[in-house]
Formats: sequence, C-alpha cells, structure tokens
Amino acid sequence: MLRLTKVLGSVTDADMSERLHLSRHAGQVETIRLQRSDAQRHRLRTVTDRGTDVAIVLDRHESLSDGAVLYLTEDRAIVVRMAEEAWLSFVPSDAAAALELGYAAGNLHWRVRFSDGALQVACEGPEETYLDRLRPLLSSGRIRKVTDAHPV
Repeated sequence: MLRLTKVLGSVTDADMSERLHLSRHAGQVETIRLQRSDAQRHRLRTVTDRGTDVAIVLDRHESLSDGAVLYLTEDRAIVVRMAEEAWLSFVPSDAAAALELGYAAGNLHWRVRFSDGALQVACEGPEETYLDRLRPLLSSGRIRKVTDAHPV
C-alpha cells in the first residue's frame, strides 16, 4: 500500500502542469476518483484507476480537491479527480413559492446554487428523497422540476 501524506499542488499550477504533461505522454499518471463527500476527509483508503492501493493521510489544514496532485516522481504521478455532481433544478411559479422552496432547502441544510431563475440542489442521496420532501410544492404546481441545464 502506498501512503500519501501531502497535497503537492494542483494540475493547474504551472510547474505541476508541465511535469504532469510529460508524465501523461509517458502513460505514468494514475487517477483517484472520489465523490464530493470524500473531499472533506483527511484519512481514507482507496484504489487508483490502475489498481494501486493507497492510503491518504492528510494533516487537518490540507484538503482534497479536483486536480490535487498527491504523488509525483520521475516515473509516476497520482492525481485526484472528483466525480461529476448531480443537481436537481426547481423553478418556482411565483415569489411566494420561491420563498417556500428556499425555506425548505435551507431548513433541510441542502447545498444549493442558483441558475437562470432556478434553485439547484446538490443531489447527495437518492433523488426520490428530495422529491418527497418537496412533494406538496410539486403536486400543487407551485414549483416544477426541470431537467435541462438552462430551465428558463
């Protein structure tokens, strides 16, 4: 097992980018695919896309993020990639519905963002759980769930 104890930098750092570019061409870059919830962890055990067993043990002041470089030598690199996040989008029918939707999302501590008049909720569990909590607003037509990236 390979023990990784430090975030060395990011794939976007100029010096890292050049070194990783050369490693990619040589087929020496391994990827650790993580869920967003894993980014908060300082200790975890996982496997790279090439089967390397790794233990990540970071100090409290360090955190994992998309593109974090955890290992870099002449013949090998290990980079973190975060899985694509799913978002549910809801459009309110009026200002009162928007307030009620916002209140519900805040009260349930959902992570949200706003886009084109829609409230988007990070789907960190089964979609049906979120829909069940909003069922009264959905069934009354006060909000509607939209599926495209630009609901308006």
